[in-house]
Amino acid sequence: MTEAKPQAAAAAPSRAGMKKELPEHFKAYRHVWVFVEVERGQVHPVSFELMGEGRKLADRLGVELAGVVLGPPGEATQAAVAECFAYGADLAYRVEDPLLADYRNEPFSKALTDLVNTYKPEILLLGATTLGRDLAGSVATTLLTGLTADCTELAVDQDGSLAATRPTFGGSLLCTIYTLNFRPQMATVRPRVMAMPERRERPIGRVVTHPLGLVEDDIVTKILSFLPDRDAGTSNLAYADVVVAGGMGLGAAENFQLVRALARTIGAEFGCSRPVVQKGWMPSDRQIGQTGKTIRPKLYIAAGISGAIQHRVGVEGADLIVAINTDRNAPIFDFAHVGLVADAIRLLPALTDAFARRLSPHNRDKLAG
Repeated sequence: MTEAKPQAAAAAPSRAGMKKELPEHFKAYRHVWVFVEVERGQVHPVSFELMGEGRKLADRLGVELAGVVLGPPGEATQAAVAECFAYGADLAYRVEDPLLADYRNEPFSKALTDLVNTYKPEILLLGATTLGRDLAGSVATTLLTGLTADCTELAVDQDGSLAATRPTFGGSLLCTIYTLNFRPQMATVRPRVMAMPERRERPIGRVVTHPLGLVEDDIVTKILSFLPDRDAGTSNLAYADVVVAGGMGLGAAENFQLVRALARTIGAEFGCSRPVVQKGWMPSDRQIGQTGKTIRPKLYIAAGISGAIQHRVGVEGADLIVAINTDRNAPIFDFAHVGLVADAIRLLPALTDAFARRLSPHNRDKLAG
């Protein structure tokens, strides 16, 4: 069973009397695992972000942290295993097989469920990427356990249970979910929600190799060819150092050229809030927030964005948030580091002009001298 505990509740009842004794066959489940997503030879950065979070959970529980790597035999899979230890793992589980060269749900689900059933982790974390979401749902269904998706916070409760917090009801409420009587406790976390831990060179530690136990004829899905998404590189919001975004306060679609101009001038990515996408003023890959991209830039400039909780959870990891809004009571001023009560339509061109002069080659030479 799972339990949702709204964080907004004034006095939530104690879970002590609600929790049933964990079935005997689940008491052997220990340790924290992180699925390390490797696709076409590249490890997705969210895997390392989860290693940092997994390290905290494992330390709190007094157990080991393990990375799980599934892939074809070769240097890329070996490198991913080595990176597990560089980001804090105590050991790694590896399934190497040519059938894992490209992601297909069947072999990846079998590999991960077999590992879980054999080695019994207490907590299993995956990135909420396209691949991770597909795999997590399949594995949780096969294992008959709970899965909390798109978490914004992970913690360990007093009784050792995983407390996974996520927005719900369209982002208007934060709920903490517990998987009380089933194991493993599973959660997915979106890229950039958790901070990237420091990478440290460490020797490769204990690696447990497990067979896949499948042949190609066992798999219904076939890979005929690979065609990369032509638009995949158009938006790099999640990992941009500087982001400029606009909201409904800009008034009209044509005013988003002001956001693009400022972003272009300072070498930033540009984005928007959810209502802007719903209006059709900007494409969905530019949406920032719980149902869009989560960002952790060094600088975030929000122009005409009210700052509802759905947007807040997507940006509050930024080092510096500068908010521009005509409404001095806008929620965004509650968490922005710098707030400007001003008309963004007038202020954005002024900022663009000021940055253009400041960053011109002539002024850069003067500043360098």
